[in-house]
Amino acid sequence: MQIGQYRPARRWTVAALAACTALGLAIAVAPSTAGAAPGRQNTGDAAGKAGAQGLSGDRQAYDARNGDTPRARQALRARAAAASSRPAAVALRQSLGGEAVLDMDGLTGTPRQVSRLDGFLTGPQRGRPVDIALRYVRQHLAAFGLTEADLATLHLARDYADIAGIHHLSFVQTLDGTDVFGNGIKAHVARDGALIAVQGSPVAASAAPARAARNAVSTAAEAIRAARTDLKEKSATPGKADLASAVLFLTPTGLRHAWSTITMSAAHPAQHVIDAASGQVLYRRSLSDDAAPTGDRAHRTPATGVAYPYFPGADRGGRQVPVNLTQRGWLPSTATTLSGNNAHSYADVDDSNSSDATEEIPPRAGNSWNYPLVPFHLADVSFCDNPWPCSWDPNTPFSWQTNRNQNATQVFSFVNNWHDHLLAAPIGFTEAAGNFQAVNRTGKGEGGDAVNAESDDGANTDNGLPDAGHIDNANMSTPPDGIPPRMQMFLQHQPGTSYPDEDPWSPTNVGDEADTVYHEYTHGLSNRLVVDATGNSTLGPIQAGAMGEAWGDWYGMDYLVSHGLQRDTRADGDIVMFQYDGQGVFFDRTEPVDCAVGSTSEACPGTDGTGPGGYTYGDYGKVAGVPEVHSDGEIWAQTLWDLRTAVGSFVAESLVTRAMELSPSNPSFLDERNAILQADQAVFRGAHRTTIWRVFAHRGMGFFAGALDGNDASPGEDFSTPPRPGSPTGTLTGVAKDSATGAPIAGATVTVVFQGSPQAANPSAVTDATGRYSIPRLFAGTYPKVVAGGGGFEGATAAVTVRPGTTTQDFTLRRDWAASTGGARVTAFDGPDFSPDCGPDFAIDLNRAAGWGSTSDLSADGQPTADTPKSITIQLPKPVEISQFAIDPSATCGDGGSASTGDYTIETSTDGTTWAKSAGGTFTPADRGRLNLVAPAAGTASGVRFIRFTMVTSQVFQVGECPGPFAGCDFMDLSEIEVYGS
Repeated sequence: MQIGQYRPARRWTVAALAACTALGLAIAVAPSTAGAAPGRQNTGDAAGKAGAQGLSGDRQAYDARNGDTPRARQALRARAAAASSRPAAVALRQSLGGEAVLDMDGLTGTPRQVSRLDGFLTGPQRGRPVDIALRYVRQHLAAFGLTEADLATLHLARDYADIAGIHHLSFVQTLDGTDVFGNGIKAHVARDGALIAVQGSPVAASAAPARAARNAVSTAAEAIRAARTDLKEKSATPGKADLASAVLFLTPTGLRHAWSTITMSAAHPAQHVIDAASGQVLYRRSLSDDAAPTGDRAHRTPATGVAYPYFPGADRGGRQVPVNLTQRGWLPSTATTLSGNNAHSYADVDDSNSSDATEEIPPRAGNSWNYPLVPFHLADVSFCDNPWPCSWDPNTPFSWQTNRNQNATQVFSFVNNWHDHLLAAPIGFTEAAGNFQAVNRTGKGEGGDAVNAESDDGANTDNGLPDAGHIDNANMSTPPDGIPPRMQMFLQHQPGTSYPDEDPWSPTNVGDEADTVYHEYTHGLSNRLVVDATGNSTLGPIQAGAMGEAWGDWYGMDYLVSHGLQRDTRADGDIVMFQYDGQGVFFDRTEPVDCAVGSTSEACPGTDGTGPGGYTYGDYGKVAGVPEVHSDGEIWAQTLWDLRTAVGSFVAESLVTRAMELSPSNPSFLDERNAILQADQAVFRGAHRTTIWRVFAHRGMGFFAGALDGNDASPGEDFSTPPRPGSPTGTLTGVAKDSATGAPIAGATVTVVFQGSPQAANPSAVTDATGRYSIPRLFAGTYPKVVAGGGGFEGATAAVTVRPGTTTQDFTLRRDWAASTGGARVTAFDGPDFSPDCGPDFAIDLNRAAGWGSTSDLSADGQPTADTPKSITIQLPKPVEISQFAIDPSATCGDGGSASTGDYTIETSTDGTTWAKSAGGTFTPADRGRLNLVAPAAGTASGVRFIRFTMVTSQVFQVGECPGPFAGCDFMDLSEIEVYGS
């Protein structure tokens, strides 16, 4: 999970929706902003805005390397296509065979990854892995777009062998005496010396960094202050756990001197890159994902305790059993607190993110942490004792103290057990790989980073009770190797609400639930294994983030089933996540992990709620109705469960873990499918290749499936296995035309979204003056996602069957005269500028996943004021005869749906001075998530050069009242405005 992402997504049943309505929590149905953090959905429409509330769902992930404007992003795609077409790159691609992947990075013009789906880049070789990797790159410098001088900038920062003998090497680039953030080379060498893959997007040494005459940020302390200010921390003063280092950061406009910061002392820990010259944020990533030596050989009484193997009252593992904490290496026999080599567990009831003396957990007697759970029998909560025990009374302050010591001990046991499980074969999350241990015994990897496990987190933030920000939740914050992570376990059920109508979560503690703790800890595994050359996690906010959630679910259920704690009868719908959360109400995930494709089980309702169930890649963004990492992650979790069923738990654990280590940056589902195929080649000599392809093809991730990248929220699914070697190829050609005039469109880009082309990853072409394009050397087959657009024209997508010879596919595109890619620009706007996250330019970027966010400026009693309306003025590239406006009023920037535009007006002008009202009205929740067509009034559509759109009010007045826990009480948003005409 990224930026405030929390454990489960909720399937909102009628009862749950009624509960949220009673709590004043309106559920957003607008598309999520790319990079926004959909959390564990207990706070629904809670207010949030980039730059306004901190990192709990409102400070979005941001990376200036992706381009801040549609024009910049389009330029990056064009540069990637140009790099792919270099003669040396084409020759390398063809030499690797029909299942090669040569994926170029448009920012650097160098490979994001080079690999094969049906083998390795080289055969077995002798010599050091470092020499094998660099020798290959040196042999293909022209294809990589590098020179010998570039290789001289690389230095080996990491070389560790996993338990399968695969060497994972990271070469960091140093230019001008400073390391480049994120870029470099990663290489993976099999036990026998075969080169598996090369990744990393290295930077050309000729890209000299810009130097400023005067830096706004010149010290590490100033950089940390800037990061903490960006997070809206109460104090900008650096904390003891905060770190900063000088880096170079590559943007579309060149290298920048900057500072990389880690702010673990923040309420929501994050990593930033701060521009040294300007002080601007260049990169922001949340470190939070929300669902002593053991050589004590003296003859002393061991430390012991009791713990549940699963959760209280479960059919299996539902009773507390004795645990020898010293014998298992978790705690010295002389310990007086729960602080050992793998974890430090304490009750952080004030959420200070540190262990006060009163929050430490002492032994009950001698060396024993034998704290039995004391059940609460609550007459008004039918869940309690039926079926499982409650652990506190949400309406009695400090009642959580009764089981405080028990829960901290339970969390300590779960965290240590999971450390040991992930460390053992075939997973092998070792010290060298970046696991969490206080002591580094091997000399490889980093020590000093045992998990800080905070139980009952925030239980005393509201006069003996948890406040609304510390309920129904769990999270894990994972900084880079060597810095201790933080796990937070919360109480469940909001005080002052009824069960289950107003809050369906049971009065329990999530720290008593194995799958919750294992899920959160597994975020640490994935964030430490899927990294760039400099060791930073690259799990982005869309597909990679969804896999982060899925891995947490899959590893946990794999363990619980293998150990007989979770029953698996092989009937669809057995493997249910987070059962301890509520009274038989299934709202933590929309389906169980084991729902097969086409399942007719009532437990597997599918995207329409009536079945058939079991998700495929084409369901991405549809499981919850919008792209959302928890729900979309169910697609990946179910696919991996199919893989486990097909090859067994041991093989699946090996493949899935090794694939993480082989991942490129910010992987898509298809990138990770490819990494699993490579892992099978490296560990099992390709013994499961046919099975792996069959499993993924069955879930829509077949050979012709496509995703533009890891941030593609609408991938194309395919159910094909790879074509046979020597299969015929063809050329795709056609013409792009203007829908209004029929004239050919020059400069439009047509892309076949497909990673396994004989030509290049996502092969594309730009239309010429006649509107014609041509893409050669495509395998004959059906491509589910071929996209055309650019230059101010709305994108169009088609499924195309390419046949041997030539296949024609024409595109008719509609011009959006307000699109910034077509020359329109924002000339004025009211209210604050929330750039670069959601400034006004995002309202005209032809991308409804991002938008313009502003403030609603209501009065103290929640009523609109003279400052409430917010306007945006758009200058069109030339005078237009307008036929229609198209508006998506949806909330953006991580805000809840009530921040969507409600009342609005549209004005037009021929000169930017004299204005006429052209349209107006009210958008309702039913209008969210789509472009709503609006006709201009007579006399206001001719020769228009300027458009002024005004958000008069948010939709909060349609779903609730202010003040209240509604985003629309504080913010007001617009996803997109488009203008059609001639």
